[in-house]
Amino acid sequence: MQKTQINNILKKCLCESQCEAEIRFSEPMKDHTSFKIGGPADCFITPDGEGFTSFCIALLNSAKAAKIPVFILGAGSNILVSDKGIRGIVLDMRAWAGQSVWALFANKDEIIFKSGTVTDEAACNAAAANLSGLEFLAGMPGTIGGALWMNARCYGSEVADVLSWAEIITEENNEYIIKRIDTANKEGFGYKQSPFQKMECIIISAAFKLKEGGKEKMLLEMDKYREDRFEKGHYQFPCAGSVFKNNRDFGKPTGQIIDELGLKGTQIGGAQIAPFHGNIIINTGNARANDVRTLVNEVSAKVKKAAGFDLEPEILFIGEW
Repeated sequence: MQKTQINNILKKCLCESQCEAEIRFSEPMKDHTSFKIGGPADCFITPDGEGFTSFCIALLNSAKAAKIPVFILGAGSNILVSDKGIRGIVLDMRAWAGQSVWALFANKDEIIFKSGTVTDEAACNAAAANLSGLEFLAGMPGTIGGALWMNARCYGSEVADVLSWAEIITEENNEYIIKRIDTANKEGFGYKQSPFQKMECIIISAAFKLKEGGKEKMLLEMDKYREDRFEKGHYQFPCAGSVFKNNRDFGKPTGQIIDELGLKGTQIGGAQIAPFHGNIIINTGNARANDVRTLVNEVSAKVKKAAGFDLEPEILFIGEW
């Protein structure tokens, strides 16, 4: 019944918005996450084309009226999807990518990216335009939308440092609309925190206030960051990067704390604390979501008992658990 209902909603929204889309039912989420883990999504849709934003607004309004949940998916690089999968609709944003070239001419130090743009691609495009400030995103898996939502941080920089404004779809007066919000004042941003985490919204695009920089120097710095990620083993196995946030109050990196407790290499099912990094859990080939979550809970309990620290997961647990 719900499949028919969802299909009818999607067809209506696509027709009204004149948007194109690929629609799949019972789609395995393991094919759409960096962990390579996750059960089926009831419905998986990848919209594309000029009617994209109109489609998203129509979908959110229709789904809300029908009480069908909608999950917004970027690159799937910071999530763990349950073995049971995701109920309702997964809205895949990855076709909504690219930059607004006109912004480079209208305002030389500002560049605008659609939210589905891969972060590494955004860093490369900014450097190509001789604009510095996004180098820290080089080699980082994920999309611009996900980077905004998490206030992605690495190598001493974070998204909030350079974010000027964001365009979102959000609910006002019981109806979804497009709204531009000023983020230059940094209100609501913190360590791995953003105001978007407290909103029911879809991030559509973002503008970054950058500065002119030497292109060759930027490219060398970006290569250094990619190499560092490679040496830390981020690309060796399916994973989601850092599992836990690095709380500065701990006095040392979370990975070091886990390492000092002798937990590297600990394995449950197909999930293992990486032998090369204490704050990365890898999928050795056949891991299930429950394996990873059990391992996360076990590490948290052992660190709490030994050091008194409450580790906060950085990865998001998505779906039906």
